[in-house]
Amino acid sequence: MNDTQRFTLFRKDLLRWFAENRRPLPWRADYTPYRTWIAEVMMQQTQMDRGVQYFLRWMERFPDVAAVAAAPEEDLLKAWEGLGYYRRARNIQAAARVIMERHGGNFPTSYADILALPGVGPYTAGAIASTAYNEEVPCVDGNVERVLSRVFDIDTPVKEEPAKSRIRELAQALIPKGEARNFNQGLMELGALVCRKKPECERCPLAGLCESRHLGIQNERPVPGKKAAVTQIEVVCGVLLHEGKVFIQRRNEKDVWGGLWEFPGGCVEPGETPEQAVAREWMEEVGFKVAIVRPLDVIRHNYTTYRITLRCYQLRLEGKPKGCPVPEELAEATACQWIAPQDIEAFPLPAPHRKLADNCSLFDNPASGE
Repeated sequence: MNDTQRFTLFRKDLLRWFAENRRPLPWRADYTPYRTWIAEVMMQQTQMDRGVQYFLRWMERFPDVAAVAAAPEEDLLKAWEGLGYYRRARNIQAAARVIMERHGGNFPTSYADILALPGVGPYTAGAIASTAYNEEVPCVDGNVERVLSRVFDIDTPVKEEPAKSRIRELAQALIPKGEARNFNQGLMELGALVCRKKPECERCPLAGLCESRHLGIQNERPVPGKKAAVTQIEVVCGVLLHEGKVFIQRRNEKDVWGGLWEFPGGCVEPGETPEQAVAREWMEEVGFKVAIVRPLDVIRHNYTTYRITLRCYQLRLEGKPKGCPVPEELAEATACQWIAPQDIEAFPLPAPHRKLADNCSLFDNPASGE
């Protein structure tokens, strides 16, 4: 079988499979560029079932580009809370404002113009252009890498050259005329449902074309790259309860958790205990002298290359507070508030701090901390 015949069968079998097996996802009800864009960004690093719920809530709150552009950033961060990688939400708003200012509120219609939007990379631009406009451009994600590396037996790490370029060339060459939308979605769907980490070859419409399966090495594809080192980080935070109010602060915009609210704290330095660290951090960040009342929780949270252990303490003030420090007096924040514990739900928090708030009885029964 020559390449032309093989490519023809690949397209035909994949499109037929997708027509019969596509999932009824909400953004497939119509293929508007805005809904496609939000879905593609949300589904990155997010499980599908969870992402669908976030997508539906987002669309109720921000039904179009204009609503995103006009929204207070804190509203966007709150709607995004729990998805992580909050820069994605900020980039969505930055791009929405560019669309309003430079495109008259109309979503760009070409791959090149979509790619020029803030925070939009080749994959997202390809997904939007091909799905919303049926433009014949590839969109290569982990699912596509997995399918193509197996079918065509690509034997070098897929995230590196030459495999990276080879996969993109194949993804482009395989797109049938006038079928970019269904083909690209089908390729990603196949990787998500069948050609998974443990491939289910007996269910695969491309099994007869798959070189790796023919050689019996499908479990050895794709070839991974070198694993990134994992960094262990020990941090602390303190929940300061005073006269029925809890102190929170809003992180600097350029920080990892920029724009989110938190209970002040920071890294444990070499040679100090977590208890010493939380008292030091509060003095350095807020200027409050605090004492530990009791430990509250130990939260463990994993990011791509970080493993965080967050030790949390209930604190009391040593001396009288002067209300909230002004922004110039805050070392790591742009604002602060004393709030009623039950109001913590309204504020966007980083995932470890949200876990603390959800687990801590103080936020349900503030009198228990007095």
